[in-house]
Amino acid sequence: MRNIIPAFVLIALLATSCEEAFVPEGADGPPQIVVEGYIEGGQRPAPPFVILTRNVPFFSKFGPEDLENTFVHDAIVRVSDGEKTVSLSELCLDELSEEEKRLASVLFGFNPDSLGFNFCVYIDLSFAMRGEEGKSYTLEVEAEGQRLQAVTSIPWHAPLDSLQFRNPPGDPNDTLAQLLCFLPDPAGEANFYRYQVAINNGGLISPFTSVFDDRLTDGQYVEFPLFKPEPRGAQDFDLETLGLYNVGYTVSVKWISLDQDHYNFWNTLEFNAANQGPFSSYTLIDSNIEGGLGIWGGLSASYYGLKVLVD
Repeated sequence: MRNIIPAFVLIALLATSCEEAFVPEGADGPPQIVVEGYIEGGQRPAPPFVILTRNVPFFSKFGPEDLENTFVHDAIVRVSDGEKTVSLSELCLDELSEEEKRLASVLFGFNPDSLGFNFCVYIDLSFAMRGEEGKSYTLEVEAEGQRLQAVTSIPWHAPLDSLQFRNPPGDPNDTLAQLLCFLPDPAGEANFYRYQVAINNGGLISPFTSVFDDRLTDGQYVEFPLFKPEPRGAQDFDLETLGLYNVGYTVSVKWISLDQDHYNFWNTLEFNAANQGPFSSYTLIDSNIEGGLGIWGGLSASYYGLKVLVD
């Protein structure tokens, strides 16, 4: 079976190249359709959107033109909440105005003008359906003679109690700060979390490890750091400042509650990305897509904005 790389991750990898290496058995099979779709409830309910691509071997070499050729066009994409059904329309970046591209950069966390290829997404342009906590949503896709289906739910949101910047560990430092969050985890239920961060009104980006659950902290009031993510495609890291925030910057945090399938997808994807190397083991990324690969994920979120200051 081929490993898969979602569209957002492929964008991040465009700045790198991979050498030919051992690929798991079945990698030379026919391409499969990869779904990357979401519907959001919570503080800012949003309509569903779906990205459709064909999978590529994990160790293959690719560039912008190769990635553009993986997008699946002219698909029939529908989302149902059990009461109503909406059809999603395909929309590509080369069809957007400059203002629409700016809004897309905020939504997807990258600068469209920097991609070098035409990025396409299926979205409910009528905004007739927005995510609601506690509801389930069925995705159906018909494309290239294939039929795919998946079901997700939007969990009830568990918001943060507060966020606070503090001096980082080690020697005194007046230019960098550590961001801590305080979470009252709901008791007696499994909760799955993710977070994204935007710096100075940039796009939201996830850190290398963005998801976790409450298996060890169920019902507790917990405190833990939220690390500053590195820009997608970044090659060099300063280990002394990694994860810390520059004093004087503004920070926006998107705090997310996920259902378990959605958590499993990101957890296995991030584990796979963090363990690449000549002696790493092959990791199969979890998927909830029947007839294909990828994720159809429900989420609920809250948003927080603050300036980086320390006492």
